[in-house]
Amino acid sequence: IRDSYGELGQAAVAHGCTHVVTGHTASDRAETLLYNLMRGSGADGLQALTWQRPLSADYPEITLVRPLLGVTRQETAQFCQARHIPVWVDSTNEDRTYARNRIRQDLLPQLQTFNPQVETTLAQTAEMLSAEVTYLEAECDRLESTCLQWHPPQLHRLALQSLPLALQRRLVRRFLTALLPRQSTFDQVEKVVALITAPNRSQTDPFPGGAIAPGQGNLIRWLEPLG
Repeated sequence: IRDSYGELGQAAVAHGCTHVVTGHTASDRAETLLYNLMRGSGADGLQALTWQRPLSADYPEITLVRPLLGVTRQETAQFCQARHIPVWVDSTNEDRTYARNRIRQDLLPQLQTFNPQVETTLAQTAEMLSAEVTYLEAECDRLESTCLQWHPPQLHRLALQSLPLALQRRLVRRFLTALLPRQSTFDQVEKVVALITAPNRSQTDPFPGGAIAPGQGNLIRWLEPLG
């Protein structure tokens, strides 16, 4: 998918376009929510497939738009059929090697026996989460300069202590994501969150790469291994 967005970005620039429009539907949104839920994603992953966003890191000036997120795949098929519009089916959608295809072909039909409108329900859940993630990210932007420092990297414990747990976790994750070679995990975030109220001189065990995070007075510092 990333390579596809890269190709779309190249095409958009070549033709002087400012937007790229895709045909993702509410069904795609429901499948993405289930896929990310099983992978252990937080709210950010569960609200994936938003109505619009920058196309990619390489093409932030191009806006990706998904105007069909309010309708299901079945509804778009019915629309095309009623108007004699041909539909092209991607043959790879039948390959059960891919987890997303198993979700579409096996899991969702089972869930529909509990709720026939499950695709719409899950897509609406993603929509609600999207608004909440937007709000929490805006709060983190507002609080970052008070709670985080980058040169050298450290967290301010007193400022964090006054915040709700949801914001503590999100700010700590933002901090770790900037410092670790890979996306931070729930356990890694929780280790640092625990230091916000831990006794002085408490510290984490080493992170990937060997760095540790000790609590020293009002600060949680980030110490890289020597040498």
